[in-house]
Amino acid sequence: MRSATVVLTWDDVQVHPIDDLFARDDDLTVEAIRYVSPVHEGMYVELLELRGNLERARTLLAASPDAVEFDVVGSDGRGVVYLQCRTAGLVDELLSLLHEHELVLDWPMQYIDTGDSRGLQLTVLGTDGAIRTAASELPDGIHLRLERLGEYRPSAGRLSSMLTDRQLELFELAVREGYYEVPRETTHRELADELDIATGTVSEHLQRIEAKLVSGYLG
Repeated sequence: MRSATVVLTWDDVQVHPIDDLFARDDDLTVEAIRYVSPVHEGMYVELLELRGNLERARTLLAASPDAVEFDVVGSDGRGVVYLQCRTAGLVDELLSLLHEHELVLDWPMQYIDTGDSRGLQLTVLGTDGAIRTAASELPDGIHLRLERLGEYRPSAGRLSSMLTDRQLELFELAVREGYYEVPRETTHRELADELDIATGTVSEHLQRIEAKLVSGYLG
């Protein structure tokens, strides 16, 4: 089974009506789409991960013609929106494309900063041919950047979506060699020799790995 992690960016198109609604408000950001599913014709149920003014989110949702029912839970500026809505925008087209090619989506879909704009990072599972065909049939206005393509590794879980292949290789070696044991059973130099890279590169990679893991745990 193959796994592909990609980042989608878009032109001036509506990717998701509720995300667009919140994007126009300086106090709100949708950070991830935890789940989307059609429940009957023209109606969807969703879970959205939200950061910002939750009371403002309730006000906007109450006024939106796309939101039929909703509930916002959370505190300290972070929450989850349970939403029944009339449309899922281009997100629904993407889900239909995955269904057509029998690909499995590894939730959540994460919004990220791409530098110039926001992008949607997601991981899909399936055959190599199905992944490539689906990538070639994206809706107009949607652009794809491949982050990672390889064999699916269920033991890595979310770890493989947070780290690059090189970082994952180093992290797994560090764990095997006892770098995180107390006391440590290996050094940066020994890890560098094993991978034939510079000691400074090992140090830099481990710092980035640990920062990503801590950020993922806290976030």
